[in-house]
Amino acid sequence: MRPADRLLKAQRSPLKRVFDLALAIPFAIIIAPFLLTIFALLKILDPGPVFFVQRRCGHNGRTFDCYKFRTMRTDASKRLQALLDNDPTAAAEWATFQKLRNDPRVTLIGRILRKSSLDELPQLFNILRGDMSIVGPRPITSGEIYRYGPMFGYYSAVRPGVVGMWQVSGRNSLTYEQRVAMDVDYVETWSIWKDLKIVFKAIPVVLFAKGAY
Repeated sequence: MRPADRLLKAQRSPLKRVFDLALAIPFAIIIAPFLLTIFALLKILDPGPVFFVQRRCGHNGRTFDCYKFRTMRTDASKRLQALLDNDPTAAAEWATFQKLRNDPRVTLIGRILRKSSLDELPQLFNILRGDMSIVGPRPITSGEIYRYGPMFGYYSAVRPGVVGMWQVSGRNSLTYEQRVAMDVDYVETWSIWKDLKIVFKAIPVVLFAKGAY
């Protein structure tokens, strides 16, 4: 199958959307009380916005508001810039992974939410709206498009996912280049069975916080 044909297969399959709704709707109903508990804890322990909303690139390059529970301090941007300007080691880590193991922006409760991946639960709303899929490339900002280069067409061929090859293959221990390669491979070899396999692989990864920080 030619690359263009693989992209069309991933774009047009109605099974992927059915799969998303069949899992997301009952799961959202079951965990609704848990979501409300996290909402209340954030309100009490960390005054400020409960949700972090950021524009991300989606299917066919369309941007959308991606929702997460807020895990960072309200002055996160200033803290990050100050660190990168004064710590070459942190700057190099950020350039390679777009992540920091010891991130000064993250709150105490935010560290718990990130370690357990609970901060991403609001993305169920993105799935229900059709912005995201359960499985797919992690949603990126417009500032990260250049990292995909000519491979961005693969990323935008499908809806970004809450879980994907990146999470079940090493997560934050992987470089950005490896992440891009995995996204391309996911689209080229996509099937509903592959999505199921990734979902099952993600369960122990989330439960044991493998590669999360």
